[in-house]
Amino acid sequence: MNKLTAREFLIGILVIVCIAVSRPHSASAQSIDELATVCAGCHGENGVPIDKTIPNIWGQKRYYLLNQMRLFKIGHRKNEQMAPIVEPLSQTDMEALATHFSNLPWPDLQQPAAADDVKVKARAALNPLNCRGCHQEHYQGDMVRPRLAGQQDEYLLKTMTDFHTGERNTYPGMVALMKSIDEGEIKSLATYLAGLKLPEHPK
Repeated sequence: MNKLTAREFLIGILVIVCIAVSRPHSASAQSIDELATVCAGCHGENGVPIDKTIPNIWGQKRYYLLNQMRLFKIGHRKNEQMAPIVEPLSQTDMEALATHFSNLPWPDLQQPAAADDVKVKARAALNPLNCRGCHQEHYQGDMVRPRLAGQQDEYLLKTMTDFHTGERNTYPGMVALMKSIDEGEIKSLATYLAGLKLPEHPK
């Protein structure tokens, strides 16, 4: 079994366990702590996900989290791990989870700042894309757009690549933007954004 297969196998086992834990009762009958425990199986008990391709959700924007759960639930966003987790959730459950995780502190994912040459390449790609127009000056996100600064590097890489290839098409504007840059630029962007730290009180 190679490294990638072992990683996928581990995630699959954890998802099966999460589903098994969540099935005995309807989701709405569970407390927010019980629901959050299911999420922690992959997203991490301390906010650090078990795999670099899984996003951090602690401290992420509430409406963004809520909207992503809705997209997974109705099948507009595809993910084999998330689909069975959100399937039994009610609107109330999803709102409670979004509020819960958005109020938690953003964890330190121990990601170093990008090297100078990577920063130069990333900034050159970012300027024409005008990512700050939506994700804000420090890439901290707003009410509806996610925080990018300090997010998991491999998750950022996969997400932008999926928009680039059209595999993920939930946001046509993002598809168009990511198609306008090449794979090398996407890699630089992921590394650069993952290594950013927010100022104490970003505007």
